[in-house]
Amino acid sequence: MSQSSLPPPPRSLASVTAQLLTTGTPFETERVEIGGVPTRVWKKAPPHLRAILETSLEHGDRPALVLDEQRISHTEYYRRAAALAHRLVTDHGVAKGDRVAIAMRNRPEWVVSFFAAASIGAIVVPLNAWWVGRELEFGLRDSGAKVLIADGERLDRLADLSTPPATIAVDVGRRLPPGARTWEQTLGHPAPDVRLPEVELHPDDPVTIFYTSGTTGLPKGALGSHRNLVSNIVSGAYARARALMRAGVDLDDVLTLAEQLPPPVILCAVPLFHATGAQSVMLPTLFTGGTLVLVHKWDADAAPALIERERVTGMTGVPTMLTQLLASPRLAEHDVSSLVMLNSGGAPAAPAIVSRARASLHDLLLGVGYGLTECSAIATSNMGPDYLLRPDSVGAPVAVVDVRVSGPDGTELPPGEVGEVWLRGPGVVHGYWKRPEATAQAITDGWLRTGDLGRLDEEGFLYIVDRAKDMIIRGGENVYCAEVEAAIHEHPAVAEVAVVGVPHDVLGEEVGALVRVLPGVPLDVDDLRAHLRERIAAFKIPTHITLTTGELPRNAAGKLLKKQVRDRLRPRSG
Repeated sequence: MSQSSLPPPPRSLASVTAQLLTTGTPFETERVEIGGVPTRVWKKAPPHLRAILETSLEHGDRPALVLDEQRISHTEYYRRAAALAHRLVTDHGVAKGDRVAIAMRNRPEWVVSFFAAASIGAIVVPLNAWWVGRELEFGLRDSGAKVLIADGERLDRLADLSTPPATIAVDVGRRLPPGARTWEQTLGHPAPDVRLPEVELHPDDPVTIFYTSGTTGLPKGALGSHRNLVSNIVSGAYARARALMRAGVDLDDVLTLAEQLPPPVILCAVPLFHATGAQSVMLPTLFTGGTLVLVHKWDADAAPALIERERVTGMTGVPTMLTQLLASPRLAEHDVSSLVMLNSGGAPAAPAIVSRARASLHDLLLGVGYGLTECSAIATSNMGPDYLLRPDSVGAPVAVVDVRVSGPDGTELPPGEVGEVWLRGPGVVHGYWKRPEATAQAITDGWLRTGDLGRLDEEGFLYIVDRAKDMIIRGGENVYCAEVEAAIHEHPAVAEVAVVGVPHDVLGEEVGALVRVLPGVPLDVDDLRAHLRERIAAFKIPTHITLTTGELPRNAAGKLLKKQVRDRLRPRSG
């Protein structure tokens, strides 16, 4: 169905927004000062992550975490988190502001560790489980982690670390590192009446360091607060309510529906170490008494059976995952009628996803969102009738977020003009860990400069037309060209290199590298990839590599002509 053939929603965006923000609704806002900047926030958001964990005691035996055959109730999940919190305090001396790193695949221990550390005022450092040893070591040293909670595979990669932090090892078999304790030894058997240690928390206390790659080639740690993260809970609910009201549902019915529906069962197919997985999926699911269905690794052919077995009601994934799910021959073999919501985020979504989803599945609430690690996930949302009308838009801002499009001099541009997207709201992080200059460049008076190019239409819907300079998004994973170029440059045979994104039908982009080799120094593609495997994660290693002895294409000013580089790397048909 073409965009022009659809009628407009029966209610205007302005009228829906006004009703949702009425006093007495869950979406009231107020202004508070954050870092000296008056900021519009959700008045009824939970005060901190500890409050989210404590709500699990209200949900009793309802499943909280599911992985394969493991099923952990909300009560048991709380007990494990509380027991671990005590161990972190008494055995490892973790105090407010200390860093606790987590390095493992999606599994219940990840969730328990996250909330245990956050609930005692520690700063949680989720490390990318795909990182190689050198990258994991950087994250530990840069954050100054006091404790590491990691699974066996990550510990194997860190085997040569000279001075590891205190370590709690998950699922290690016989590979227990010297001085480490197992998860079972640490937790023991949590008592039925165990409760969290006492600590005073404030909404703007720092609580997470999520690493995001920067153009310098080294990851930067985005320092987030409790308020940053909990804002996602209300923002997500607001986006759904707005979509329903735009479709014609009355506010009272929307609120009644929210109270009467059973808690959600959400398939968490994205990594928990990403802002989308932890903040947009995990937090609201557990806070509402829902069930988080975990998978170690995304498998589009296995997903339909899992959706049927667990009666999954919703899923958020990068567009690659949704495309693969909709194309899977297994989809028609299973009852997936429990699905009522399908969202994409973390990468630009092709408008074709809308038509494919509507052709493959029954009517459900489709949506896409936009946000960054630095704004704590949700900034804009496009859902329901608006997504059908504007499948190429990432949506309108949620009510506590301001979006502007700015010119090179920082002046605000009118609707329709393309410029840099700036964001302001309660999700904007405090800055980059130990990088004041990078913080000052990215955040000014509460405004986050995203580096993305976009435009706004007359109704305030945002369209992203390009991405941050030198960034490739490969299946939802950010790959920064400078980081890959730096690793390639470490090979002694390399004179210069240009890394670009090469279009790919499923992944969106793959990594490509045009490498000029020093004269007389032998180098082949296999040798270069072997060199990179010890330095960067597998998803960052170029799929397309062209070696040359000639100069790389540059303009008169010496700037690389990346379009010409991309054309030389693009696979030839036939």
